[in-house]
Amino acid sequence: MKIIMVMVSTLNGKITRGNENDIYSWTSKEDQKFFFDLLKKYKVMIMGSNTYQAAKKRIRLTKDRLRIVLTKNPKKYSRDTVSGQLEFSSETPPKIVERLGKKRYKKILIVGGGKVNSSFMNTGLVDELYLTVEPKIFGRGKPLFDEGQFEKAVQLMYMRKLNKRGTLLLQYKLLKQPNRK
Repeated sequence: MKIIMVMVSTLNGKITRGNENDIYSWTSKEDQKFFFDLLKKYKVMIMGSNTYQAAKKRIRLTKDRLRIVLTKNPKKYSRDTVSGQLEFSSETPPKIVERLGKKRYKKILIVGGGKVNSSFMNTGLVDELYLTVEPKIFGRGKPLFDEGQFEKAVQLMYMRKLNKRGTLLLQYKLLKQPNRK
């Protein structure tokens, strides 16, 4: 199974502006177009509960797409659950990947946030990372990764300047090597 992480951050690695979770208030139209075009290509997306709360109004459920929200308390979201379209789980990344593999999914898109990103990095399951870097610097905000027990080597596969302001789209391959702890 191929697991791709997609994120947008500032130059200094912030994925939110302060405590504001609405990334669409500061990300470029070009990144938003890239992100929504990418979403159309994937049948499974995994996100954390904070990302879900921030994007909830924008999520359009369809029968051919499964969105999984990782949370410590899935029962809290029982009213939001739509079988086969929007699920809430407290499974670990290896367990969820195993379950999705049994259902014959071939690719998973990880769409954040920092806790989910770190939990997948800690397991060594991520194959690629799309990172849009917006030409902004925030003094406060959530980091791209929460702290974790991982160190990864990556190789740049693709780079494109998305606009005149200097928004960059980077695609990296994560090199398979043992985690350093």
